[in-house]
Amino acid sequence: MTIAGLAHDAAKRILEQVEGPIQVGMVLGSGLGALADEVENAVRFPYSDLPGFPVSSVSSHASELVIGTLMGVKVAILAGRAHFYEHGDSTIMKQPLATLKALGCDHLLLTNAAGSLREEIAPGELMMIDDHINWSGRSPLIGVETDDRFVGLTEAYDAQIRAALTRAAAVAGINLKSGVYAWFSGPNFETPAEIRAVRMLGADAVGMSTVPEVILARWMGMRVAAVSTITNYGAGMTGVELSHQETKEVGPIGAQKLIKIIRAYLKAMTK
Repeated sequence: MTIAGLAHDAAKRILEQVEGPIQVGMVLGSGLGALADEVENAVRFPYSDLPGFPVSSVSSHASELVIGTLMGVKVAILAGRAHFYEHGDSTIMKQPLATLKALGCDHLLLTNAAGSLREEIAPGELMMIDDHINWSGRSPLIGVETDDRFVGLTEAYDAQIRAALTRAAAVAGINLKSGVYAWFSGPNFETPAEIRAVRMLGADAVGMSTVPEVILARWMGMRVAAVSTITNYGAGMTGVELSHQETKEVGPIGAQKLIKIIRAYLKAMTK
């Protein structure tokens, strides 16, 4: 069955239990699982119960779709994502995103854990992504046989949503910086030489997700915004070896700030 067919079947199954349409879709990165717990009248769908949904093997990621109301807005939250480094497949999140689109989501908020390449953006802080560098060179649209594969990314990150998130951060009293995110395939961390290279290219943070999802969502016609929770500095910046344990420990610090921003952002949508 095609991706569209699987998405239709998944959406039909979901809408038998919840009312649509869904206004906002979200993908939660490391440390943000608490946001899914705040959803009111939540209905949870394990990825394993939905056709075509991949289950993440990352210890800090859940694998369920949570649908309900948050700050008065109907949301669909992908609590956990599958990564390119788990499967070697940059299209791995195509089915979940296509399902969000089939549920009526017109825009998507992406979150991730990332390493800072700027000393002034410290672990525990946030960085809104205003552009990206696809260091891996992989595209989830390779193999698409129609001309819609030629997706423009000049405005990959929606200016209006970014402005709304900036206002929400001000309301929440949180300093939300912005910058360029560089996607490395992982799962190994980057080398100091690679970090120096992408810093010279203009990157402000580095991570192992999000960019394929941005490309897919733009291809599907969704508006996109993304925010990184900073968990560490890039390799070679501190002299300390990096670890996923650090990501899991520091991620929730920035995540609590991001949750406050998302609450304020959604609340403003209802006014």
